[in-house]
Amino acid sequence: MIPFEWEEPRSLKEAVALLDPEDSSIRPVAGGTALMLMMKTGVFAPSRLVSLAKIEPEYSEIRVDKSGALKIGAMASLSALEQSAEVAKHFPVITRTLLTLSNVRVRNVARVGGALAHGDPHMDLPPLLASLGAVAHVVGREGTRDIAVQDLYVGYYETVLAKDELIAEVTVPPLNGARTAYMKCTSRSADDWPALNLALRWDGGQGAIRNPVVIVSAATEKVTRLSEAEKILAGSNGDEKTTRRAGDAAVEEVSFLSDAHGSAAYKKELLRVYLARAVRQAQGGTP
Repeated sequence: MIPFEWEEPRSLKEAVALLDPEDSSIRPVAGGTALMLMMKTGVFAPSRLVSLAKIEPEYSEIRVDKSGALKIGAMASLSALEQSAEVAKHFPVITRTLLTLSNVRVRNVARVGGALAHGDPHMDLPPLLASLGAVAHVVGREGTRDIAVQDLYVGYYETVLAKDELIAEVTVPPLNGARTAYMKCTSRSADDWPALNLALRWDGGQGAIRNPVVIVSAATEKVTRLSEAEKILAGSNGDEKTTRRAGDAAVEEVSFLSDAHGSAAYKKELLRVYLARAVRQAQGGTP
């Protein structure tokens, strides 16, 4: 391995100052689960790594505020999110998702901010948080900005984040009785990466589907919102005929990746099947 600098700033501001907007070989490290794999395989050779492990503890906090919104510090571990009683009470779909996310060792180390900023379409949190209307609060040399999670991704391992920007916190708005679902299909390969991730949310309880949000990833090069499928689902009761039409529309509005986890044709059928299953899960389950 090529030698590199290792920095341990004591604040988020110091961490941002150690990054370089013109140098992609300088990277922040949160949990490092994905970055270390890239370094071991020779995909990435850093000149400097900026560890976020010692920045202010407030960036590891998880809380529900007075409005009912969930505030997640970017340095909160996936295990902490999984084990949070407030998350389980107010956002149980997040807790359920984390139980199937990778394994306990990875969840103990991986951080929420890193899972979002990495840009890997196979990750579970980006599509789920995108469907819930989550917003990432970003800090950089030029100031701060808020970015909807669904707008973070522009391509395979590509995000809109500048090289000197860090996600500081994520806000998930209150569910207010919304119906939710998250499903994925894995190919049962050695790495167990998903062939499809699908997240779904709509307003209200029983009755007609209102303001649906449908997000797909893993089968696609980035987290993608399925607007045509949403139009078909909106106002319906989620019956079999409607979900079939929505599935047909969904496979026409995105491009699919053929890889070790399945062909594009296979993933199209997965999307059709899992969209119908997600609707049924949201109709019958807890939010």
